Amino acid sequence: MKISFLGAADSVTGSRHLVETGGARVLLDCGLFQGFKTLRERNWAPLPVAPDSIDAVVLSHAHLDHSGWLPRLVREGFRGPIHASPATRDLAEVLLLDSAHLQEEDARRANRGGWTRHAPALPLYTSADARRAIARIVPVATGRSVRIGEVEVSMSPAGHLLGAMALRLQAGGRSLVFSGDLGRADDLLMPPPQPLAQADVLLVESTYGNRRHPQDDVQARLGAIVRATIRRGGSVLLPSFAVGRAQALLLVLQRLKAAGEIPQELPIYLDSPMASTATALYQRHAKLLRIPKREAAGLCEGVTLVGKATESQRLTRSRWPSVIISASGMATGGRVLHHLKAMAPNPRHHIVFPGFQVAGSRGAHLVGGAREVKIHGEYVAVKAEVSHLEGFSGHADADGLMAWLRGFHAAPAHCFVVHGEPDAADTLRLRIQDELGWSVSVPEHRASVDV
Repeated sequence: MKISFLGAADSVTGSRHLVETGGARVLLDCGLFQGFKTLRERNWAPLPVAPDSIDAVVLSHAHLDHSGWLPRLVREGFRGPIHASPATRDLAEVLLLDSAHLQEEDARRANRGGWTRHAPALPLYTSADARRAIARIVPVATGRSVRIGEVEVSMSPAGHLLGAMALRLQAGGRSLVFSGDLGRADDLLMPPPQPLAQADVLLVESTYGNRRHPQDDVQARLGAIVRATIRRGGSVLLPSFAVGRAQALLLVLQRLKAAGEIPQELPIYLDSPMASTATALYQRHAKLLRIPKREAAGLCEGVTLVGKATESQRLTRSRWPSVIISASGMATGGRVLHHLKAMAPNPRHHIVFPGFQVAGSRGAHLVGGAREVKIHGEYVAVKAEVSHLEGFSGHADADGLMAWLRGFHAAPAHCFVVHGEPDAADTLRLRIQDELGWSVSVPEHRASVDV
């Protein structure tokens, strides 16, 4: 068995792990690199193997750092199936089309504004590329497995996100497990990840490998932020991932209103057509959630869904206190940038990032205390209050990762720690080595190993 770590080996994004076994070449995930420019530039580099030589892709879940390079892979010649859970297939359609639209829009804006060093600026991929990739996604029903040559692929619920799965490959009497992204035992929306008993080779994520989640009551803290902000006449901006995080925020805001902890009449806006569509998908797949169906059905009660761009522009000019949920979650693009430009210079407002911020992203700069931020080629002063609510994270923390690993009945022959910043990955490596006594390492980007 040969494994090539083509992404998420020295960073938390760009998940791409190529496994060659049983006469098949299988790519686990096909994600975008995000964050620092040096990482984003990897999105433009060709794979070290020909895309048409890959037999199949298997997706752990739909987040773009796991699925967002699929249109480029198909554009460069991949013609095999893309296997995913039914919910992942549905969410990936929404995410990939939106990503392509943003790529095209950013290129157009850069060309119009002249703030590009390329002539002309081009999108990484187009909406047509995204539709071709979506057409190749084959849903794998719950409890079913698929065969890729001599390789049998099965999936196990991982929490974290609607449809998210840990992946298991078996061939020639040996097995490889890839955790994908693991969810929390106490996640607001998703059940905890299911334990797995055995793996000869294990790839485990380490996003929070060096951290524990704060013990804060996120509902109480968000309620306090909203009350304090509206008392001074300001609004709360929640830059949010459209899939997963936006739905958790809607749930908490509904619970705050029901408990009388924020005013019933307080306007709440969901300014992300993709988040609106994703919320409908969460409601359609409500049986996968841990909340009652009635709560899932009521996520958008009393919430204004902002559809047209003109409506979003009017919202940026509003003087009334409100709560605005808008994508993207790390403020890397989308409508949230217009809200940031309008709200960041005003000290009455409060910008709250409810989740992990990749190093180098605009969100990470703001959470880190930046007093100005570059948006659409110009610098914007940051005088609004900025907070980070890590308690909304959908990732297992270091203790949660170790708890999942302890579910294995025997040590794998080797464990590779992936999908984490260098410090997080190495900290988790040391815990696995010292507490479990396993053979474990952190692979380098583009390293290939025979196991």
